[in-house]
Amino acid sequence: MKKNVLILCTGNSCRSIMGEALINAKLGECVFAQSSGVKASGVVNPHAKALLESKGYWRDAYHSKVIETVLDTAFDLIITVCDHAKESCPMFPKAVKTIHMGFEDPSGKPEEEYAKTLALIEKELLPLVKKELC
Repeated sequence: MKKNVLILCTGNSCRSIMGEALINAKLGECVFAQSSGVKASGVVNPHAKALLESKGYWRDAYHSKVIETVLDTAFDLIITVCDHAKESCPMFPKAVKTIHMGFEDPSGKPEEEYAKTLALIEKELLPLVKKELC
């Protein structure tokens, strides 16, 4: 049975989507990742999407969504990836382990910053998820 992890951010347009895509691409045999935003923008950052597509990680199912859409899911782990999400992370009805691992938002920065952020998420977030859930 796969474990469920939620990658939580503010806008759910960049970092949390990257985390979701990376986990599903690399750890999909034992973990199913979803992402959402405390104040979801409703739009996936086009640079983040293009980068994920170029790596073969993108799935059409990925989209920016509000936290309410995932509140009923029994998550085994929740990871907040930006300070704002950590500060306004809602209480989940089911007690669940929450870990904070902040990543700088590359939005509005040069394109190579997105690749740096993705590499950092892969280097730091994936081993954590693997250790916790696989």
